[in-house]
Amino acid sequence: MADGPTDRLAVADAVATASTGSYARIVATLIRVTGDWTLAEDCAQEASALALARWPVEGVPANPGGWLMTAARNRAIDVLRRSSVERRKLRELAVLTLTGAEPEPGTAGEGEIVDDRLRLVFTCCHPALALEARVALTLRTVCGVSTADIARAFLVTESTMTRRLTRAKAKIAAAGIPYRVPTGPMLAERLPGVLAVLYLLFTRGYDADGEPAFADEAIRLARLLDRLMPGQPEVAALLALFLLQHSRRAARRDRDGNLLTLDRQDRARWDHAAIAEGVGILARVPADGPYALQARIAACHATAASAEATDWGAIAEAYDRLAGWQPSPVVELNRAVAHGYAYGPAAGLALLAAARAGGALDGYPLAVAAEAELTARQGDRERAAALFRRAADAHRGAERRALLERADQLS
Repeated sequence: MADGPTDRLAVADAVATASTGSYARIVATLIRVTGDWTLAEDCAQEASALALARWPVEGVPANPGGWLMTAARNRAIDVLRRSSVERRKLRELAVLTLTGAEPEPGTAGEGEIVDDRLRLVFTCCHPALALEARVALTLRTVCGVSTADIARAFLVTESTMTRRLTRAKAKIAAAGIPYRVPTGPMLAERLPGVLAVLYLLFTRGYDADGEPAFADEAIRLARLLDRLMPGQPEVAALLALFLLQHSRRAARRDRDGNLLTLDRQDRARWDHAAIAEGVGILARVPADGPYALQARIAACHATAASAEATDWGAIAEAYDRLAGWQPSPVVELNRAVAHGYAYGPAAGLALLAAARAGGALDGYPLAVAAEAELTARQGDRERAAALFRRAADAHRGAERRALLERADQLS
């Protein structure tokens, strides 16, 4: 322990940092032992509250995360003892080697804690839960995001989100969803669902008016999965994709807060360390799956010295292959745009017309915006401006302002 009282602001920062880094480990370990999700979360939060009360007097401990883990374990023991829960669970909690320093990497203790966190991710992302519930439960339990913040992201009240989270936990208990990482064929079956949750989580943070912290959490979880599952190429590819996309966040808006298209961004403001990391991770991905192809597309953009130097031929080829993996209208839309830049606007408009033929893109504002850009590049400025304004009518916030600005440029 540090000597003497500690400044309360510094302590609050130390508690916040330690809680952020330890929350998932504490919750995951206590869920494994007690099987009680609510108890695990409550004990983790109470450990943080106890630290806020005691660390200003006792000093910040040498191992803040270990201190919080011990405090949460002791609180769980107290609750279980008062509730007369079976003695086996009390014995398991009592012998947990969580006092003192946290285990060194590579020890059995560290492996067990890491396995708990991976179990927690797979349990939160179980296919028996609705996709929205999986995302919300992952944010709350694995990432420690407050229920109020999750509710705001999902555009519902805090009480509504509390009920949804409670129902999700109850379904896990009632359905007997196992708290484990699947193996063999079941792992291959379940992993895409986990990655889809992380992808949606990242998207909610990366969208123009999204919450950046969600993207940060998605990157953190992808790093964890990549460290724990090094033999899974799509896990590494997803992490690379996140890093390459997120590297541009600081340059996506001008000083007035207006959204900037890729070609207008100041590339000096991109996070080139993140780009280098993403490209390095992608280099060890041996095959092209859906996330690897998206990452390769992102890498083409991120490594181009200028918008004019972008290798649109490689991007168009990657979209051709991605369409084989994920034959969706949105992929076909992006493929049309890529071909429009690689081989001329007429080629792009032809592919866009084919993608729209089935009606799947009817009313989709990004399809209108894509048609507007290709039409502008073909030289019909008046029609392009009208299309940009039509696309803006379906948007709000920064995206709406960007589309209207583009329309004004063409008028």
